[in-house]
Amino acid sequence: MERNMHKQVAIMKKSLFDQGYLDEQFMELEELQDDANPNFVEEVVALYFKDSARLINNIEQAFPLDFNRLDGYMHQLKSSSTSIGASKVKAECPLFREFCRAGNADGCLRSFQQLKKEHATLRKKLENYFQLARQVGPRETACRPK
Repeated sequence: MERNMHKQVAIMKKSLFDQGYLDEQFMELEELQDDANPNFVEEVVALYFKDSARLINNIEQAFPLDFNRLDGYMHQLKSSSTSIGASKVKAECPLFREFCRAGNADGCLRSFQQLKKEHATLRKKLENYFQLARQVGPRETACRPK
């Protein structure tokens, strides 16, 4: 039973990589996790979602006129997303910034809607992943998906 749950966690993590939601940076975070701080990755991800939710709210407040502020907020969001390996969220950021530089409010809005969708999907998937991982208990860290 327990072995089956470990396998489920591994399959779930592999699917996050296979679907392009996470990249190698997530593995780097897992390598920093140890017995002294067994919830390190989950804590970092929770901080990311807290900070990114604030940035998304700031972006919504800056629409549609302040392209410089929008660009700055998106730069911060890209950096945060890069730090945890949130590849789909990170990938949308440069497109949004290009629209900002071009003064294209419609493009910014379309890109932002896609970014929010990817952010919400990643959040839900990682919540499910960490919930299952907590049920399993201590797990292998820094175990690259095959």
